[in-house]
Amino acid sequence: KNQIIFKTKIKITMAKKVNVQPLHDRVVIKPAAAEQKSSGGIIIPDTAKEKPQKGIIVAVGTGKKDEPITVKIGDSVLYGKYAGTEINIEGEDLLIMRESDILAII
Repeated sequence: KNQIIFKTKIKITMAKKVNVQPLHDRVVIKPAAAEQKSSGGIIIPDTAKEKPQKGIIVAVGTGKKDEPITVKIGDSVLYGKYAGTEINIEGEDLLIMRESDILAII
């Protein structure tokens, strides 16, 4: 009757609440940080970094009249390389895009 207790720390990074309410089928996404090093250990300069294609949803619209929104705040998603419009709100770089531009929830 020995009990084994595992204590694990899980670090969850949630984006802070944004004072923007997207309209209809639009969502606001906080992009993930770009890779600093390559898989071989080479440091990548800012000019050569690729845009991240992954992020966390920080705000969602109400959806279209006949199509409800399927993603929710806090979902981690994949999106197209050139999807969305870059915006800067309260010093944070964010993307606003249509829900249809989202490729997958991860």
